[in-house]
Amino acid sequence: MMDSNQLTVFFQHLEQQLQPGYSEIRRLFHGRGRCWPGLEQLTADWLAQQLVISLFKAPDEHFMHQLRQGLQDLTQHHCWQQCGGKSIVLQHRYAQGAPAEVLWGTLISHPVASEDGLKYQLDIGRNQNCGLFLDMRYGRRWVREQAAGKKVLNLFAYTCGFSVAAVAGGATQVVNLDMAKSSLAKGRDNHLLNQHDVSSVYFLAHDLLKSWGKIKKYGPYDLIVIDPPTFQKGSFALTKDYRKILRRLNDWLAEGGQVLACVNAPMVPSDFLIQSMREEAPALTLSHRLENPPEFADVDPESGLKALVFH
Repeated sequence: MMDSNQLTVFFQHLEQQLQPGYSEIRRLFHGRGRCWPGLEQLTADWLAQQLVISLFKAPDEHFMHQLRQGLQDLTQHHCWQQCGGKSIVLQHRYAQGAPAEVLWGTLISHPVASEDGLKYQLDIGRNQNCGLFLDMRYGRRWVREQAAGKKVLNLFAYTCGFSVAAVAGGATQVVNLDMAKSSLAKGRDNHLLNQHDVSSVYFLAHDLLKSWGKIKKYGPYDLIVIDPPTFQKGSFALTKDYRKILRRLNDWLAEGGQVLACVNAPMVPSDFLIQSMREEAPALTLSHRLENPPEFADVDPESGLKALVFH
C-alpha cells in the first residue's frame, strides 16, 4: 500500500540527489528495493536532465494529487534550477502501454545520455524501458575493464550497452545477438555516437535457441555476457532455457575465458545460476558476484540483479 505521508521523505531524497550540473544517467530513488516503507511502487530516474518518475501500481487519488503537487513544487526549488532539469515525466508502468504524462517542461523523447564517459541514445515515454538498464552500470564497467584484446559475445544484447563498453575497453571483436532488429539498430547507433569502428562489431537478429551454429562460427570467445529477460514470448523462459545456453559454453569459450551470467528475476536466486553452471558447464567455476550500484539497495540482495562472474 502506498502511503502519501511518506512522500515528504521521497521529495527530501530527490533534493539531496539532484546536484548542480549533474549529467550522468542514474536511478535517484529505488522504492522497489523496499527500503522505503510506503513507497515500494515508486522509482525516480535522471535521464539526460529529465526526471522520470515511475509508478508500478495505481495509487489512490490523494497519493496521486500529493505526488503531482510535490513534483510541481520541486521545480521551484533551487536544486532543480541548478541541476538544469528540462522536464518531469510521470510514467504509469501499471497501465497498458505504460503511458507517460509530462508534468513540467517539454519532453525530449530521444536524448543522448552519458554513463562513465560513454554515450547512449535513450527512448523516453513510449516504452517500459528507456534503452539502458541502469542497475547494470557496474556490469558494463566490468566488461569495459576486462575487454582489452578480447573477442566478446553479447547474448540478449538489447541496445548493445555491453558491446559499447567492450569496444571502449579495447575489444577486438564483439558479436551481439538479439531477436529484435530494432534494438540492434539502436545498438549500432550507440556505437556510432561514440565514434566506434563497427567493422568488427556484428549485429545478429536471431532467436538464440535456433542459432547455436552461427554463434560458434564467430568464436571462440574470451568473454561471454548472458543477460536474458525473465520471459520472452515464444522464445525464451529463464528457468527452462537458461541451462540450454550454459551447456554450450564449452564449445564457445576460449581457454581461460570468462562468463558474466546474469539474472534479474526477483524470485530466481543466484543459487539457480551457480547450480545450473555446476551441472551444465562444470569446467567453469564461480569467481565472484558483482556488486549492484548503491542506489539499487534492496532489503533482500537476492531480489535484485544477480551478476556472477565465472572463469
